[in-house]
Amino acid sequence: MEQARPLRARALVVEDDPMQRQMIGLLLEESDFDVIECASAEAAEAVLQRDGEDLDLMMTDVELAGYKDGVELAHIAKRRNPALGVIVTSGKPLRRKLPDGAKFWSKPWAPLDVIREAERMVLARARA
Repeated sequence: MEQARPLRARALVVEDDPMQRQMIGLLLEESDFDVIECASAEAAEAVLQRDGEDLDLMMTDVELAGYKDGVELAHIAKRRNPALGVIVTSGKPLRRKLPDGAKFWSKPWAPLDVIREAERMVLARARA
């Protein structure tokens, strides 16, 4: 008899720099996350419409390719899934308000911080 595989946490990584996006994705995959990668807020919004309720974490840069930025995307994501863990990052100071529960990280950040925070967010969501 085949054993059921435990559900893995799911993360959406939104970053227009391919190397940054790949690095974050690899960090999360090493921590047993299924990762969806997007280069723009518009592509991420399509993922949120399709899979938003099934996501545990979204990590996005503020500056993205396309017409929307990471702050707008954070608001869209939290409206669609209020329990979603959201991390917004930038190398510049953030001058706009994030939705309740979203976190801002100034670049550069430590790779280990991504793993720790992702795991913390998943545990918090599981308890909710």
